[in-house]
Amino acid sequence: MPVTAALLCLVVAVHDGDTLTVRCDKAATRERVRIAAMDAPESRQAFGQRARQNLARLCFRQQARLYRLGHDHYGRTLAHVRCQGQDVAAAQVRAGLAWVYAPQARQYPRLVALQRQARASHRGLWVQKQPLAPWDYRHRYQ
Repeated sequence: MPVTAALLCLVVAVHDGDTLTVRCDKAATRERVRIAAMDAPESRQAFGQRARQNLARLCFRQQARLYRLGHDHYGRTLAHVRCQGQDVAAAQVRAGLAWVYAPQARQYPRLVALQRQARASHRGLWVQKQPLAPWDYRHRYQ
């Protein structure tokens, strides 16, 4: 999917560690956005609330720069997101609050390196002996 030009939006809600709602125009149209390249723990999963809180700290009521990639299978906009000048996926992975989305890992070697560092430093969810990836959690419990 080709990346489009940046779109400036206001973050009006944070749903979990990888999904937010933004308002990108004066007509108050809201759009649910799934952050590309990473997958955060589910809300009821270990570290799910910490991932959501960290994303809120970075983005809630902030201007976000979105680079739309398309839509996911739930109809959410899939986008690279920057808040406060930071790549949000990189910030979540660096903090140990998200995994690099496995099927796309080869496309994001920088994120893979950040995940390796977080794991080696036992940051965030990596303090667990065997953290359960969110895609495995969804498969088992949802």
